[in-house]
Amino acid sequence: MVFNLFSECINRAPSLILSNVNYVKKVIFPLEILPIVTLGSALFHLLVNFLVWLVFYVIFYGVPHLGVLLFPLILLPLALMTLGVTWFVASLGVYLRDVAQVISTLVPVLMFLSPVFYPLKSLPERFQAVVQVSPITVAVEQARGLMYWGESLDWRVWGLYLVISCAIAWFGFVWFQKTRKGFADVL
Repeated sequence: MVFNLFSECINRAPSLILSNVNYVKKVIFPLEILPIVTLGSALFHLLVNFLVWLVFYVIFYGVPHLGVLLFPLILLPLALMTLGVTWFVASLGVYLRDVAQVISTLVPVLMFLSPVFYPLKSLPERFQAVVQVSPITVAVEQARGLMYWGESLDWRVWGLYLVISCAIAWFGFVWFQKTRKGFADVL
């Protein structure tokens, strides 16, 4: 669920502006909303997936741990980081049309470099450092620990992840605002 939130936004980002040319050329429209709408759509899909997970968890294991209520808190830094990367890639997709092909290749690689199918602790220590470089590792590991094992959040790691995510979101937004002036000329 966590990886799908990230991948849905990032895969759609390169064509966000290109598929909405009328908003760029003819109408005064706040283009920075397009990545937010994409994130909102991905969050809705995540909510549906979460409800399905919850039903099956209750059927097979019983009532989940109360820590599951913290799941939206885990998503906050991930959503901010995803939004920043989406702004950046959407802007880049206007100027470099091949970004879509690069992104569609990198996202599956990122899936296998993230602990989506396996817990991070199951890897040898020398590979754990490589996997921790993935931008979604923290969210995946904390969601797994919270939802399946009833572990509490590691607040120090979560706080650092939130700060880094805010910086990425800010950078993505600033990049988008600086490059949007040339969108109409390129399109």
